Amino acid sequence: MHLYRRVCYAQYLSILFAVDIDSKELCKKPIAESDLHKLIHAIEDLYYFEFVMDELPMRGFIGHLDESGFLPHSHQVFLYTHHHFTIEYNGNQVVSVNITTQEQTPVNLLELKPPVDIVFTYSVKWLQTSVKYEDRGKLQHRSSFFPKALEIHWLSVINSVVLVFLLMGFVVIILTRILNRDFRSFSIHDDEAERFEEDDEIGWKVIHTDVFRYPNNKLLLCAILGVGTQFLTLLGGILSMALCGVFNVHRHGAINAAAILLYALTSCISGYVSGRFYRQMEGQRWVWNINLTACLFTVPFFFTWSVINSVAWAWGSTQALPFTTIVILMLIWLCVGYPLTVIGGIFGKNWAGNFNAPCRTKNIAREIPPLPLYRSQFAYMLVGGFLPFSAISVELYYIFATLWGRQSYTLYGILMLVFIILLSVTACVSVALTYFQLSSEDHRWWWRSVISSGSTGLFVFAYALFYYFDRSNMSGTLQSLQFFGYTVLTCYVFFLMLGTVGFVASLKFVRYIYVYIKTD
Repeated sequence: MHLYRRVCYAQYLSILFAVDIDSKELCKKPIAESDLHKLIHAIEDLYYFEFVMDELPMRGFIGHLDESGFLPHSHQVFLYTHHHFTIEYNGNQVVSVNITTQEQTPVNLLELKPPVDIVFTYSVKWLQTSVKYEDRGKLQHRSSFFPKALEIHWLSVINSVVLVFLLMGFVVIILTRILNRDFRSFSIHDDEAERFEEDDEIGWKVIHTDVFRYPNNKLLLCAILGVGTQFLTLLGGILSMALCGVFNVHRHGAINAAAILLYALTSCISGYVSGRFYRQMEGQRWVWNINLTACLFTVPFFFTWSVINSVAWAWGSTQALPFTTIVILMLIWLCVGYPLTVIGGIFGKNWAGNFNAPCRTKNIAREIPPLPLYRSQFAYMLVGGFLPFSAISVELYYIFATLWGRQSYTLYGILMLVFIILLSVTACVSVALTYFQLSSEDHRWWWRSVISSGSTGLFVFAYALFYYFDRSNMSGTLQSLQFFGYTVLTCYVFFLMLGTVGFVASLKFVRYIYVYIKTD
């Protein structure tokens, strides 16, 4: 006996159009003792089923609990064995479907002595309606199996939008006033020869000979930028397809299949961006750069997925992918993803222009003065990670409830809005932190902009821990392994994407402020 999560066709359920069925036997299921315990635990954990007929969902609980009395206490677990389908139609088109499970007396599982055979039956009632086929979506939205929280959702999102725009406006206004003051100060002193001496300079101008010094581990940095850009493109493509109505929420796995194909097809973007940056930073090991870019996400994903899939196989779970599917996925990456990464890297290397830094870099790096704790990398990670996380914290609940709970997420417009806000906040915060870092005469902004912005992934993981222990009833080795394994990968994707956004925004900002100053 299995508790399925995949979509399966009901082979023994025979329903003909406009033909009523009073009561018909569906099947006779032999229940062993182990199966009986699984059913009891599933009903106690409020498991439910989902049928899809003509792309219309029907949901119901597989059973119910009966708790009564204190002394003596009564605990009964019932299994619904009869399902009644009510189908409304207009002409030759199905308009509405509904299922009820209480037409007949359920079976008390605690009174059964396994092994035992349980008979499942069903009945069908067809009703003609005047509702048009085009309006059946309205009927579906009016009745929901799950509690509705759309109004609260909208209010929370609007509240987040207002706070985010206030934050962005605050950052832009403050930085604009500070930069204008700095530019006026520098333009006044540029007319005096003694102001050109380095010892008398203060602030971010004094490090103009070091600010464009290429960072350490530029091979890894360029690979992160390439893969981060790829995931930004991939997520933007999926959200755009969802807004266009490409995905049906009841066709499980459609988004996963689209993500796999888009990941393979957008591999050329990661190769191009990584190769272009690596060539501009005067890198020489471009073959290593391409291979690292191709494996930066694929290898961690394959390792995590292999462990989870192996455990699922060992437990006999339907979540384990069959061998043929594994071969197909490997061929997609080997025949499409990796070659496109190489091709993109070649074009990025050959089409990349010079870096063209606005300021000349000296051979010897300037000594960085001691920094207080509030200007340390840890402090920057707290600020750079928490503020973008606050912009998506409301939406995270609904996403987690969809992935690991019973919700069905269809508000893709809100998700796109939150995604744009997340990128905007990340860029603004990264620019502000980079300015404060340069003002403290610390020129090591390259890696810090990536780590500070990407640290949002750590806050997402902290929220995942809170959701697992406080908001869910998940337990068991396989379920916990799936949750934490895929959550870690998701947080890693957050790090790659937002780290790329923070770096690009900081690079544009640094170029902007240093191109307008006069230096010798």
